[in-house]
Amino acid sequence: MKQITDTIFMIRPVSFRMNEQTAVNNYYQKVVENVLQPTINAKAQQEFDAFVEKLRNVGINVIVINDTLDPDTPDSIFPNNWISLHENKDVALYPMYAENRRGERREEVLDMLEDEGFKIDNIIDYTEAEQDGFFLEGTGSMILDRTNGKAYCALSPRADEELFIEFCEDFEYTPVIFEAFHHVNGERKLIYHTNVMMCVGEKFAVICADCIDDKKERKAVLDSLKEDGKEIILISEEQVDQFAGNMLELAGADDKRYIIMSAAAHKSLTAKQISSLEKYGEILSSSLETIETCGGGSARCMMAEVFLPKA
Repeated sequence: MKQITDTIFMIRPVSFRMNEQTAVNNYYQKVVENVLQPTINAKAQQEFDAFVEKLRNVGINVIVINDTLDPDTPDSIFPNNWISLHENKDVALYPMYAENRRGERREEVLDMLEDEGFKIDNIIDYTEAEQDGFFLEGTGSMILDRTNGKAYCALSPRADEELFIEFCEDFEYTPVIFEAFHHVNGERKLIYHTNVMMCVGEKFAVICADCIDDKKERKAVLDSLKEDGKEIILISEEQVDQFAGNMLELAGADDKRYIIMSAAAHKSLTAKQISSLEKYGEILSSSLETIETCGGGSARCMMAEVFLPKA
């Protein structure tokens, strides 16, 4: 299995705002005072368009799908939570914690991908778990090391252990399970998505080991990454707050590697961390300030990787 793709799809927002339903356990979201929703959406669209342009300029294939006004889906800009698209022509659909995020799952997205020539054989649908109050939010909740057949998951209200194990059995991944925390008003709270504190590239891994409070769990995660020959690039909790864990490695023109992140994440990195990353690809960053502030997600969350083969 290849770890890196050159194709992603992204959803251009039409009603982006801070989602009150996700704010209950996404502590990265902030209320922007005295700014009207249409203004916030317009700013998010500007950031989105500039980001897409940067990706396309280096030869990354970006399929842009426009969101619809109905149903109301303020977080549609983060499609990697509801879908994953695999090399074996399987598509997985995931159960979402917030009710108003469930409308993001649109059948016509699959139709559009098929229109682009991608082959879908099988849809594996985990969404029934929503009725029982269990959730697993795609490659937000799970970090997939496709080449080594491992999946990393920080358990949280949005990442149920049994569902995660079911996914690993279905897709033949070895589960690596832990809990990750961060400081919220002086308390240690669970991090809502694994991809906020961890990224696995082809030959490197970026991780905030300090978020894994249990020493045995921390050692198990780091040992697993080392076992696969990954260079481990450690980041701090302060850098996690700037979305430095929310990165994705993609291939551009001539299979050149790019490590994609937001401008805030890039700015938070030390010279040493930057030179470690640059061994594996060119850093490509874009300003996503409005999206990060109101949405509590960043660059990686906006990109749904397409590993499906062409028909």
